[in-house]
Amino acid sequence: MKMRGIIKAALKEQRKILSESEAKRLLRALKVPVAPYGVVKEAEEACKVAQRLGYPVVLKVISPDITHKTEAGGVCIDIADEEALKRAWMEMVLRVAHKRPGARIEGFIVEKMIKKGVEVIIGAIRDEQFGPVVMFGTGGIAVELFRDVSYRLAPASLETAQEMIREPRGFVLLNGYRGAPPCDTKGLAHTVVKVSELLCNLDELEAVEINPLMVYEHGVMAVDAKATLS
Repeated sequence: MKMRGIIKAALKEQRKILSESEAKRLLRALKVPVAPYGVVKEAEEACKVAQRLGYPVVLKVISPDITHKTEAGGVCIDIADEEALKRAWMEMVLRVAHKRPGARIEGFIVEKMIKKGVEVIIGAIRDEQFGPVVMFGTGGIAVELFRDVSYRLAPASLETAQEMIREPRGFVLLNGYRGAPPCDTKGLAHTVVKVSELLCNLDELEAVEINPLMVYEHGVMAVDAKATLS
């Protein structure tokens, strides 16, 4: 019901792209862990949220006209204190105005800077020929550079998800690379299954992506999410 409410609200506003916050709310409804965050409109409000979350934090712009926030100068990471947050806020507004003139800024996300893990990507898309398809691969910018990914028809079973995780070359990073402890591939596989079921259960959803999803020795954490509607 929560997920349908999010989608219904977006369709009522004639939007095909969900905000990052809305996409993360879909994940929370699936019980996928999400990095703690708050949505704000003013710098003073951002400082209050950051104080509640605890520094360091990440600042991200919210704009329906910006798909790739990093390229538009709309992301600032590792902000250490209130003074740095206020400075990052002002610099981001100027950067985005310069790189994406005319882009509507609806607010900002203040997000807890979480510890580094192994970055992976999980996505699902509604293919014209095959229907819902789920994807898993090496996350971050590596997915764009190397396309180290695997695909299956959705919904995926837990066994299928485990096969998908082992296929990409980046699996070595999850399996305890250079003395690091092995990652929680069982929890990761359950997350793949949950994402694969999204498009099967929500006909209005066209695509969803988590990139990156941090994978740890115990558990996973979604850092960024996108979703589009049919």
